[in-house]
Amino acid sequence: MSLARTLSLLISGEVRDDPYTTHLYSSDASMYAIEPLAVAFPRHADDVQALVAACGELGVPVLPRGAGTSLAGQTVGAAVIVDFSRHMNRILEIDGRTARVQPGVVQDQLNRAVRKHGLMFGPDTSTSNRATIGGMIGNNSAGSHSILYGSTVDHVEALRVVLADATTPDLATDARLNAAVAGVLDGLDLTGFPRFWRHAGGYRLDLARRPDSGVDLTKLLVGSEGTLAVVTEATVGLVERPRAKAIAVGHFASTAAAIAATADALSFGAASVELLDKAILELSRQRVDYAELGGILTGDPEALLFVEFFGDNQAEVAGRVEELAATWKSNGHGYHTLRAVTEQQQTAVLKVRKAGLGLLMASSVGSSRPLAFVEDTAVPPDRLLPYVEEFAEILDRHGLRAGFYGHCSVGCLHVRPFVDLRVPGQVDTMRAVAEEVAELAARHGGVNSSEHGDGLARSEFNRRLFGDRIYEAMRQVKHVFDPHGRLNPGKIVDAPPMTDHLRDPAAPEPRPLRTVLSFAETGSMHAAADRCMNIGVCRKDDTGVMCPSYMATREEEHSTRGRANALVKALSSDDPREALGDERLHGILDLCLECKACQSECPLGVDMAALKSESLHQYQQIHGVPLRARLFGAIRTLNRLGSATAPVSNWLAGAARGPLGLSRHRPLPRFRRDNLIRWYARRPTAREGTAGREVILLADSFTTYSEPGIGQAAVELLEQAGYRVRLAAEGCCGRSSISKGLLDRARTMAESMVGRLAGSDAPIVGLEPSCLLTLKDEYAALLPGDPRVAAVAARARLVPELLTEAIDDGRLVLGDALRGRRILLHGHCHEKAVVGTGATRELLSRIPGAEVEEIDAGCCGMAGSFGFETEHYDLSMKIGGLRLFPKIAASSSGTLLAATGVSCRQQIAHGAGRVARHPVELVREATVLP
Repeated sequence: MSLARTLSLLISGEVRDDPYTTHLYSSDASMYAIEPLAVAFPRHADDVQALVAACGELGVPVLPRGAGTSLAGQTVGAAVIVDFSRHMNRILEIDGRTARVQPGVVQDQLNRAVRKHGLMFGPDTSTSNRATIGGMIGNNSAGSHSILYGSTVDHVEALRVVLADATTPDLATDARLNAAVAGVLDGLDLTGFPRFWRHAGGYRLDLARRPDSGVDLTKLLVGSEGTLAVVTEATVGLVERPRAKAIAVGHFASTAAAIAATADALSFGAASVELLDKAILELSRQRVDYAELGGILTGDPEALLFVEFFGDNQAEVAGRVEELAATWKSNGHGYHTLRAVTEQQQTAVLKVRKAGLGLLMASSVGSSRPLAFVEDTAVPPDRLLPYVEEFAEILDRHGLRAGFYGHCSVGCLHVRPFVDLRVPGQVDTMRAVAEEVAELAARHGGVNSSEHGDGLARSEFNRRLFGDRIYEAMRQVKHVFDPHGRLNPGKIVDAPPMTDHLRDPAAPEPRPLRTVLSFAETGSMHAAADRCMNIGVCRKDDTGVMCPSYMATREEEHSTRGRANALVKALSSDDPREALGDERLHGILDLCLECKACQSECPLGVDMAALKSESLHQYQQIHGVPLRARLFGAIRTLNRLGSATAPVSNWLAGAARGPLGLSRHRPLPRFRRDNLIRWYARRPTAREGTAGREVILLADSFTTYSEPGIGQAAVELLEQAGYRVRLAAEGCCGRSSISKGLLDRARTMAESMVGRLAGSDAPIVGLEPSCLLTLKDEYAALLPGDPRVAAVAARARLVPELLTEAIDDGRLVLGDALRGRRILLHGHCHEKAVVGTGATRELLSRIPGAEVEEIDAGCCGMAGSFGFETEHYDLSMKIGGLRLFPKIAASSSGTLLAATGVSCRQQIAHGAGRVARHPVELVREATVLP
């Protein structure tokens, strides 16, 4: 019987050991990869105890894991990985200023729960939307405000644990454990222990020794990386949430100049001082989701310093921003200070600051990556400038470049040198730099690990850094808790060399694969998937769009990271084409809704929508194309025939549900006999001769045949704005064929569409974002090298862009028909990912007297045909129910709903019982026409 089968019989949760699952858990956000023996998903503490007991009897190691975002390799190993994030993620109790939580609770999840009490969890990592409390305890994580709140160890009050022998002692009263640890510490001279407070390396023997000669086992376990015990529950202290915040963003001509300005910021009681260098700033300008900051900066700074102030009221914190700006100016620090006082201004600057790691990763070229091996050192802030200067000299001497960002307030900068570990000699270079930087940090009174822990990257150096006496005491502590070395072995003590288990050098050279879509930007389909560096932004569950199916299932394989890693495995095989036909892989990719959010929200821009389309194409080359896929791929033909034969076609569509595998619960769209093309053709000839600049309206398959009123409103508004509207009503853009993997057909459609649209300078506008934006996005991959594609893409714009310009120019006048009405806007996923929803939001804001709010409700869950399909219906509704439906339900019945996508409007009608209108319809209602 397999190990997974044996363990699954003992617990109520699941245990898996199939090749794809073990591959997905073989890596974290570090540079390491080790295949686990199995992966377990416990449902409660009894499951954990049973797992540890069974593994002990079998002599199998155990490795607890949260979000798998560890940067030093803590959460990879040849062990049974215990994933707490899927099931053991409940907040058990909130009592005053403490919370009792399971280890899989995410930091932001806890903060949302206690916000109404005016509280929060003090340590605030940049990964707060996916980092689990258990993982933070394992690493002794800190964050940008650690100058105020310290590290995780300062907030953990009690732990429930399972030891290696499967016992569950009370850490405060267990006589055996307390006596054993006290015996190790008795008489131990801790003189050589690092004195700098922001320390997360080794075992915290200094904190374990109490003034009364007793021991504090809870503090000892924090930062132990799961090597001493498995945490099943934690009681953590909470702090007051600041009532007011303000941020000063200093602009500097160099990184050194920014660091030099830190002391002034600290003198005014800053809650955080964060550095961002130009390398990361430039990357943010290139991304739709992060570009807002670039638009409000002054000049071209080489570095930014984000200084945050907390206070009781806005006037107080705004005043401190002004005082700092004046002091910087007086002392000659920087050339400009941006004031971010409002919540909107702060959101723009903090979003980029938190994304520093991911944005830096996005600059990877091939296997040359910014690696985390010296990124966690910290020195006293007054030593930071000379430390950084010497650090830079080390990098220069070894021929490496790096990005600098991090926490100047506590002397911690995250420096990630770019290294290609596949190039001969680069592994040795990395090791040499790691050794020199560790010694450099110690020489400046700092530490080698300040918040990211030791893992596989730094544990090897602990004997050298702590000295033999303290290191041997740490080994004794490990033996007290885990005498057989079965809890996450090889971390903190008795570690392998840092150059063992490196991911990139061990990866096989990918075999060539001929694809329909071009992956020229990354070099290959394999390289496009391998851009993922496992930082886990796709595991967030409360903001943005990426990744909707993960938000609903909490399954690693349904995250963008999971799918990308699964594809890397398949594309690294001896026969990648055959591997793409694997049913297990097909199942992993099946729940990707192709929302495209990963294009913008993933800092590395992993394009899972394109990867899925190509994978589906390759799969169907082996297994054939299902009838349902053929029909949906030919949606324009289907809709045109449906319109021509309506209303009979509407009855026939209902009868075809069963044979086509369409859910009986989902209402089908109604074909309209009076479609947009017919309406346009019978308009008075006088209107056809309207003077003005020509604009081409893409008559998409959905607006044209099911919701012609939207198209009619657009034509009328554009004509009123002075445009001569030409309807592009022939052929299909290919969007549906792309989503179904019918890429040869989609390429033919694209060639025809480009041929019809090329040769003009008229704007091409559309109402259905998924169709219009196919011209801007997928056509480049379908028709690489065709010069007409770029020209067509440059002319493609959403209708709201032209209408907003016309309103601002006075060519289109809006009246008071919607004055006093509240409008909730839900943007289409493709719109958010490719161009952003700014144009649509701006258009609605031009309606006189209307209150417009764009709701952060993620993906609606419909995703074209996905929500109609029987096997996907329940998940589709669950995704809609996560955020969209509740936010609509919370609005008054008089609130107007606007949604740019046909799928979104269908989902809102079915799942929320409300009518959502296209923004153009609302503008038409408010427009004064002659």
